[in-house]
Amino acid sequence: MTASHLQNQAKPQSPFIRLITLISTLCGITSALMIFSAVMITCQMIWVRFVLNESTIWQTESVVYLMISATLIGLPYVQLLRGHVNVDLIPMMLSDKRRKVLSVCTLTLTIAIVAVIAFYGFEFFYMAFEKNWKSDTIWGVRLWIPYLALPLGFGLFLLQLIADLYAVMTSQDKSFEHPMLEEDC
Repeated sequence: MTASHLQNQAKPQSPFIRLITLISTLCGITSALMIFSAVMITCQMIWVRFVLNESTIWQTESVVYLMISATLIGLPYVQLLRGHVNVDLIPMMLSDKRRKVLSVCTLTLTIAIVAVIAFYGFEFFYMAFEKNWKSDTIWGVRLWIPYLALPLGFGLFLLQLIADLYAVMTSQDKSFEHPMLEEDC
């Protein structure tokens, strides 16, 4: 990236965008801690099974729930870093104005889809909570606890997408501009 491109992105951000950035960063930290916990539980499970020759009850299930939850809770942080799959061949061929329009359309469509997923994720979580669903294992974890990651993760992802859309529409995010294309030629 060139210095002029970084200056375009260094425009002061609104308090809303700074708040969502903080929340998304905390989601990334939480996600990393969940992955670390899953690794530590896996190590403990291996020790208990193969060294102490005892059975495990809760470890496998908790590792699965932690990894799925880490993935869902980490969604806003990955979006903040623009770490999701991105194909930029077509946007690179467009003018800055058309690139901005494409970005707004893409973000709007993504917001609609993620809102639907968050809604049905909440419905699923709420049903598990109301009906007191439990897993069919010896541990018998209340399923609303791991299912909470669905509406929480997608809800926070939705907030990050809304902040991204707001930043693009108010020209606080100029990532759709490519000044380096002209400078590199």
